[in-house]
Amino acid sequence: MHIDGACHCGAITFSAEIDPARVMVCHCTDCQVLSGAPFRAVVIAPIGTFSLKGSPKSYIKVAQSGNRRAQVFCPDCGTPLYATAPENPTSVVIRLGCVRQRAQLRPAAQIWQHSAMPWLPDLSSVPGSPEQQAFLPPPPP
Repeated sequence: MHIDGACHCGAITFSAEIDPARVMVCHCTDCQVLSGAPFRAVVIAPIGTFSLKGSPKSYIKVAQSGNRRAQVFCPDCGTPLYATAPENPTSVVIRLGCVRQRAQLRPAAQIWQHSAMPWLPDLSSVPGSPEQQAFLPPPPP
């Protein structure tokens, strides 16, 4: 499947060919902190199919395993774009939040579930709104 996307400000764009069956959700604590969210949804693309326009920055993270991963982001708006090996990459792990076709990419797997937020299974029962006017109960007296 062909995908494309961009950072929030549009300074960096990309495209890639992916296998939709390789979409996953990661619940590790590094992904929680680096994404600013309770989990991160990603898809893997072979480096040969990945095309990038713009000049991103990267931060090298060392995993528990000792592996080094370049966390690539827009230096202007801060949008996380993808991760890859810092030297001789064979693939990129694209962040679904910046992929235009993200609604079509249902996760096929979840990893690091022992770090998952315990309230995620109950999220569908939390009141909400299709816009910003979400219902919030009044604060306790």
